[in-house]
Amino acid sequence: MSTSSPTPLRRVVAASMIGTTIEWYDFFLYGSAAALVFNKLFFPSFDPLVGTLLAFATYAVGFVARPLGGIVFGHYGDRIGRKRLLMLSLVIMGIATILIGLLPTYAQVGVWAPVGLIVLRLVQGFAVGGEWGGAVLMAAEHGDAARRGFWASWPQAGVAAGSLLSAGMLAIMAAAMSEAEFLAWGWRVPFLLSAVLVVVGWYIRHRVAESPMFQAALAEADELPKLPAMEVIRERPLAILLGSGLRVGENISYYILTVFSLTYLVDVAAETRGLALEALLIGAAVQFFAIPLLALLSDRIGRRPVYAFGAFGLAGFIFAFFPLLASGDARWIVAALVAGLFFHAAMYGPQAAFITELFPTRIRYSGVSIAYQLTSIVAGSLAPIVALWLYSEYGSATPVALYVGAACIISGVSALLAKETRGANLEAIR
Repeated sequence: MSTSSPTPLRRVVAASMIGTTIEWYDFFLYGSAAALVFNKLFFPSFDPLVGTLLAFATYAVGFVARPLGGIVFGHYGDRIGRKRLLMLSLVIMGIATILIGLLPTYAQVGVWAPVGLIVLRLVQGFAVGGEWGGAVLMAAEHGDAARRGFWASWPQAGVAAGSLLSAGMLAIMAAAMSEAEFLAWGWRVPFLLSAVLVVVGWYIRHRVAESPMFQAALAEADELPKLPAMEVIRERPLAILLGSGLRVGENISYYILTVFSLTYLVDVAAETRGLALEALLIGAAVQFFAIPLLALLSDRIGRRPVYAFGAFGLAGFIFAFFPLLASGDARWIVAALVAGLFFHAAMYGPQAAFITELFPTRIRYSGVSIAYQLTSIVAGSLAPIVALWLYSEYGSATPVALYVGAACIISGVSALLAKETRGANLEAIR
C-alpha cells in the first residue's frame, strides 16, 4: 500500500474536531428534540411525562446500534484505514439526520411516524458508533506522545461543540417564533441544516492523509487481522473492562446533565424552554474550553489523577445539582450546569488518550470503539429513561443523584485501577 504525504498535525486535529462536531450535532439534536418536541409530535396521546419517556426510548435505540457501528467500522478501520471509514460515517449520519427533519408527524401518518423515527435513530447510532474511534485515532496517531492527551482531546471538544451547536440552533428557533410555529415546522430547520454541515465536513476530512502509524503497521504486518474485534477480546479483555469502567460514570452523567436536565427544568421546575437551553449553552461553552485544558493537565500530571478528580468530584456535586436546578434562580441554574460539565470535562478530556493507549495499532480502532461504545447500551442509552422513571416513581431527584453518583464512583475507581499511560509509545504497544 502506498503512503500519502503526511498532513500537518493542526489540520488533522481540525478535521477530526470539525467532523466530530457535525456528527454529534446531529446526534445531540435528536436528544434535545426528544426532550422538548418529540413527545408532542410523535407521542401526542400520552401524558407529557409518559410521552417524554417514550421519546427518550426512541432516543435510547441509537445507543443500542452504537456498539454494532463500533465493531463494523473498527473491523474495516483496522484493515483498510481510518480515513475512509470516517468519511463514510459522516455521510451516513448526515443522511439520517436530514431524513428526520423530513419525517411526517403522528398526526399525519399515525404509528409510521414513531417507527420511522426509530429506524433513523438506529442509523444515527450506527454511524456515530464508528465515528469516535476513527476521529480520536487520527489525532492520537498523528500526534506526539508528550502532548497526546491535548491533541486527542479535540475530537472530544467536538462533542461539546456539537452539543453547543444543537442546543444553540434549537434555542434560536424557539426564540424566533411562537411555540405553535416551532412545533409546526421550526424544529425541522436544525435537522435540515445538517446537509450543509456534512458538505463542509466532507471537504475538510478529504484533505487529510491516512494515519502514518496505521500505514507503518500495515506495511510491517505479515497479514491483516481477520477479525479484529475477536482479537481484541482475546488479547485485551482487561483493557476493554477498564475502558468500559472509565466510561460508565462519564456516559451516564453526561446525558443526565445535558438531556434529562432539560426535561427536569421544563416539566418539573417549570422553567421556560428558553432558559433551559440558554443554561445548557453556557455550560457547553465552558466545557468546550475545559476539555483540552484538562487533557493538557493530564499530559503534565497523568491521566489517572485528572480522571479520578472529575469522577469523584461529580459523584459529590450531583447531590447539589438538582436543588440548584430547582432554585428558581437563573444564576444558580447556569452555575449548576457549568460546574457539572466542568467535572465531566475532567473525565472526558483525558479519556481519548487514556483509552487509545490501552491497545496496539493493528487492532486499536476495534479496541477503542468496543471499549467506548459497549458501555453506551447500559449507560448513556438508559440514563434519561432511568432518571425519568426514578423521579416519577419517588417524586424526588435524590434517587437520580444516587444513580449518577454510584456510576461516577465506578469510573473513579476504574481510573485508579488503570495503569498510568501518560507519554506511552503507541508504536511499542504490542
